[in-house]
Amino acid sequence: MMTEIYPVHGDNPKLRRSSPHPDALAQISYIHGGQDTEGREQTNQGEPDDIIAQILGKFGIWQLRSVLIIFLCKIPAAWFMACIIFTAPDIYPNEEFCCDTSAYGAMDNCSVSEDQCSVLVSYGDGNYAVRQCQQFHYAQSFHSLIMEFDLVCLCDIFVAWSQYWHLFGMFVGGVVATRLMRVVSPRRVYISGIWALLCCGVATGLVNDFSLHCSFRCLSAVSCSLMMTAGQTIFTDITSGKYRQGVMLLYETFWSLGIIVLPAIAVGAHSWRQIYIGITSLPFIIVLLLPWLPDSPRWQLQRSVSLDAAVEHVMNLLHYAASINDRNSKIPHDLEIQLQHLGEKLRAQPPPARWLELWHSHKRAKLHMLATHMALATFLIGHMGLLLNIRSFGRDYLSPNTMVVGVFEILGCILAMYLTFKHNAHKWQCAGGFCIVGGCVGCFCWFFTHVERYPKSMRLLYGCFFAVLPKAGISCAQAMILTCMGESLPPEKRAPFAFSVVTWARVWLLSASFLTVLKELNIALSLSTFCVLVILGGVCTCCLRTPVNNEQEADRQQEEQYNDAVSFNTHL
Repeated sequence: MMTEIYPVHGDNPKLRRSSPHPDALAQISYIHGGQDTEGREQTNQGEPDDIIAQILGKFGIWQLRSVLIIFLCKIPAAWFMACIIFTAPDIYPNEEFCCDTSAYGAMDNCSVSEDQCSVLVSYGDGNYAVRQCQQFHYAQSFHSLIMEFDLVCLCDIFVAWSQYWHLFGMFVGGVVATRLMRVVSPRRVYISGIWALLCCGVATGLVNDFSLHCSFRCLSAVSCSLMMTAGQTIFTDITSGKYRQGVMLLYETFWSLGIIVLPAIAVGAHSWRQIYIGITSLPFIIVLLLPWLPDSPRWQLQRSVSLDAAVEHVMNLLHYAASINDRNSKIPHDLEIQLQHLGEKLRAQPPPARWLELWHSHKRAKLHMLATHMALATFLIGHMGLLLNIRSFGRDYLSPNTMVVGVFEILGCILAMYLTFKHNAHKWQCAGGFCIVGGCVGCFCWFFTHVERYPKSMRLLYGCFFAVLPKAGISCAQAMILTCMGESLPPEKRAPFAFSVVTWARVWLLSASFLTVLKELNIALSLSTFCVLVILGGVCTCCLRTPVNNEQEADRQQEEQYNDAVSFNTHL
């Protein structure tokens, strides 16, 4: 079967080239675009002629240290997103709470419903009225968010509402970060985000009003987005080649690591406030590592007010990095002059292509646009929804189920890395097929919802099993899409394409928390809804194609992708 060739016009000097500056990043939260900041021609040996890349190398000890510091921001971001699983667990009526009927007079005049949410009050002479219970008595050792604000009767609705504001904050944070990085360096944006997270995180755990709690959750999400957007801008600028793509694919593993570690923080807490104090502790450690956080060298050359000051700053950074990577021999004697020329070139870059031009990149452009938009939207909804849906499988199994989901997310990212490097030509079909199979397996949950002969623990174990397979498929395909979605497009069209795809997906992501409310009708209904979305995303992923001609052309295009591709990061 012949593989279709997509024309790539990135080397045509007559066409516009996309700006190498992070301004091309998609304007959203922790899902954001990091356009290649190099934008360079390749030599015959595939080595870029950018002086910064020549000195830093593709990857080294200095890049590894910087990447690990940046990766740490994913852990508190995962904690603040998923903490609602442990701060607002289900609470059982009669056993753990009951309605306080003292406000309605003597107990003989009242009759409480089985769910303890409604009170039938007798006013004598056969007159009755149904009142909504406003106060409750609790008999649970863990003081949850639900108990704090008396939300037991509308628990799932208020949990979804709280999570909505977190997702909205992630979206807003991406926009704010992108706008800020037009005038503020990525390093300063990252530092601003970590300090803002410290303040907002503590405030979220101390407020005594649910509306204020949701507001500070939104601000905490904005802070996380600032860090993740700026952080990815930095590490995509200081790495290159296959190492950059590997770093992008592995970025999500630290998010999953945060999901795995979260139960360890929650297990010893006696109230939801202690959980918030616990998840705010790691940002203090990140603050101690900030002196070793580098800035984006190309941002400095392109966006700093003074080019001379930017050149001096970048020179110091390159000398320091070269000494750690043992590449001092790569520093030319005219480094300052070359940096001056590079800065002038970056500042003279024309704007990227317009959005309407994306529909005419190649003859499959329309299908590529529709498939990518649909795939990422369904994957993001499923990614967030399946994680929040863990609450449906029982309060007693929250910790192990959460850890299992985190492990399968990591396995999905590793599978994406394997497919990208070892089966690049058919990676989309492999990832999409995995999602289709995982989603179909998840839909079998309907056969186990009414099997009473199994104990409850076994039924809940089956439910978790049906959830983790589609979760692994989502992690695989989502990481691949966010890293390689622009490979079939010329460089000047990748930034607007990435912005369009991710913005569309982030808008639909806001519905993920409300879809979990379907568990009130049936646990299998909410789980199968997300699995159907996984299947739909898998079908759309199978429609994508990797542009390959022959072995030599594939290697050349892959090297271009490493140096020019738009990359993204998901989670929330």
